[in-house]
Amino acid sequence: MTFQSLGLSRAVLDALAHKNYDTPTPIQLQSIPPLLEGRDLLGIAQTGTGKTAAFMLPSIDRLVKANIRRKPMRCRMLVLAPTRELASQIADSARAYAKYTKLNVATVFGGTPIARNRRDTAAGVDILVATPGRLMDLIEQRCMSLADLEILVLDEADQMLDLGFIHTLRKIVAMLPVDRQSLFFSATMPRDIKELADKFLTDPAEVRVTPVSSTAERVEQYVTFINQAEKQALLTLFFQKNDVERALVFTRTKHGADRVVKLLATNGIAANAIHGNKSQPQREKALAAFRAGTVKILVATDIAARGIDVPGVSHVLNFELPNVAEQYVHRIGRTARAGKDGIAYAFCADDERAYLRGIEKLTRQSIPVVPLPENFQAESERIRNSRVGPIPAERPDRPRQEQGPRRPRATHAAKPAGDARARPGGQQRRGGRPGGGGRGGPQRAGGQR
Repeated sequence: MTFQSLGLSRAVLDALAHKNYDTPTPIQLQSIPPLLEGRDLLGIAQTGTGKTAAFMLPSIDRLVKANIRRKPMRCRMLVLAPTRELASQIADSARAYAKYTKLNVATVFGGTPIARNRRDTAAGVDILVATPGRLMDLIEQRCMSLADLEILVLDEADQMLDLGFIHTLRKIVAMLPVDRQSLFFSATMPRDIKELADKFLTDPAEVRVTPVSSTAERVEQYVTFINQAEKQALLTLFFQKNDVERALVFTRTKHGADRVVKLLATNGIAANAIHGNKSQPQREKALAAFRAGTVKILVATDIAARGIDVPGVSHVLNFELPNVAEQYVHRIGRTARAGKDGIAYAFCADDERAYLRGIEKLTRQSIPVVPLPENFQAESERIRNSRVGPIPAERPDRPRQEQGPRRPRATHAAKPAGDARARPGGQQRRGGRPGGGGRGGPQRAGGQR
């Protein structure tokens, strides 16, 4: 079947033709007809199955057909996403699909100035893509109302649960009008998510595509058993010996991602990290360099990786195995897209063997074991001796909410002469070294200077 056979409008079909899309994916085939009829939808599908077009194409048609004028500080369609990257990606797709309509699209998420969010939504929005936390900020400041919402989409609901958004989602659902269309997508269906779905879906059509236990058919998977302390040397050796188009490296923690990047850099290998402690400009810059191929290695945590849809990822390396087996499926699904082949390697330490067993049980396949390279110990010693910079000291991760309050900026007049922390214009350095002030300066709670 083609998109023309699904009953979509000419404006949407022209936008699809502009992007050279002609054949719908299974989830699009199953979702678009009932959504055009106005039914609610419960979709079980993992990343990369074409979910965004599945809910955005019929929603654009319904919004255009309804021809309701947007009102100030209100939105007609709300898409909730767990991460900034996914929200940005959905918004980009919405703009492309609405190219030949008069619908406008806006995003609101953390890491951007809330004043800008207020300006972007002040005159009203047809399609608003948001993360739950920033949306609640706008609602509590009385800068956004959901009273006239026509369509609600909840994407990656299981990931929102993992991020602790469940209470915020319940608050948002309580603000919604009864007369609306609701769409719910999740890769898995834990009890809390199922209960939430039951609260805001009415007689939904159900679509199940690509169960989470399946892995990309064109991905070659391998695992190497190795001590945790030797993983960095193995990773460095891998990039020195292999020609990589683009590689995603996954760690379990934010600090782990930063440490991998720093240690690769000491051996002359360029990489960027993306995780929750990075500012929005830093995340966007890292993704742009990865997409452009100027930096071929991106080190990410699972949270930040949701929404990364970059073509041409040739390798996925699990520097650390995820402790949730489903995350492994999401990770390796970042490669072997658009008909291309891909390779996924896992580095498995002794304390991760239980995670590996869980992954193999979920995927119902045994991952082939690749031994350590020949002369690995000698190569590892060579890598340690060839470092071009110091090894960064390891520091434990500390959640952002545990950091102490920032000290108010000092005025120019209040700065004592010779203060090592003083900055031109009365500004102060932020985010100092944990546990210490400036050179010779006093300590402050949370490490803020």
